[in-house]
Amino acid sequence: MNRRSFIHKSSVAVASICIPGILRGLQPTYNILGHGNKQYRIDTKWCQANRATHPVRDCHEMVQDSKGRILLLTNDTHNNVLIFDKSGKVLNSWGTEYPGAHGLTLFSEGGSDVLFICDNNRHQVIKTTTDGKVLLTLDYPKETGKYSSADEFVPTETVIAPNGDIYVVDGYGKDYVIQYNYKGEYIRHFAGRGEGDEFVVNAHGITIDTRGIEPCLIVTSRVQNAFKRYTLEGKYIDTIPLPGAWVCRPVIKGNYLYVAVLQSNARLDEKSGFVLVLDKNYRVVSNLGGNLPGYNGNTPEELYQTIRAFEYPHDVCIDNDENMYVAQWNSGQVYPYKLMPV
Repeated sequence: MNRRSFIHKSSVAVASICIPGILRGLQPTYNILGHGNKQYRIDTKWCQANRATHPVRDCHEMVQDSKGRILLLTNDTHNNVLIFDKSGKVLNSWGTEYPGAHGLTLFSEGGSDVLFICDNNRHQVIKTTTDGKVLLTLDYPKETGKYSSADEFVPTETVIAPNGDIYVVDGYGKDYVIQYNYKGEYIRHFAGRGEGDEFVVNAHGITIDTRGIEPCLIVTSRVQNAFKRYTLEGKYIDTIPLPGAWVCRPVIKGNYLYVAVLQSNARLDEKSGFVLVLDKNYRVVSNLGGNLPGYNGNTPEELYQTIRAFEYPHDVCIDNDENMYVAQWNSGQVYPYKLMPV
């Protein structure tokens, strides 16, 4: 199943259990987005790329490297990776061999930056240098005993532990989290689909949260509108509910967790995305393009779009000046936006 089919079928399933036809009073114009101390001025013309030489299809994910450059991953095989400076100028580009380029993770290994690319079409995770040299390739995890062929494995994201362990989420496949050591040797798998809080549906993203006493994994369960927390050994801890929000990968910068929301339950398949900012207690403190919810205990009110700022935001990158960059999927081949704190 390809990812567009997965999203469509999941949308239909969610719509069948949600109140249909919810209408929101959308605002057609905007300049400042967000709430409280997490408000931003949006620049939709930040990117200076030339479409003739540096086209994009889906803009999937972005990271900042140790040189301060902004790296964008797209599934356009003219140039899978575009490298920008903070002004939006293209500095370099590379990659023609990643037709299903989806996940992009940066890790500092022995003082050098390395990248991990998840390719949906190739059913692989590829570790590279920041200029594209391949260092390691992970094929489908047959060691788990859960996969009979490569096409059942559709990885969407990785995160790398300080000791070099690699965690891969199979977000468009069977939803397992597969853990490897730094050599790419299988350690264990967990999560996956099933009945119970410890299971996930559409494990689209993953990160390691080091803000608490003990580090933990945060795994996206997008169709369930939630994040799930696990120990680094794969033991389920708890669920972070975000009703109505189809969350993508969690991104932690400083004391905050940022996440692009592909769409809302209120308006499925209607370009209803927004961007959330959560504090250390996993409570929503700002919603860029959407409502700021009240809380009933640890559960926020339903989240939805209120301003037409984004279509289908897929990832955020927070640079070392606290600027935010938003990459979008299936949004007319639009280049990333830059948002500056106000």
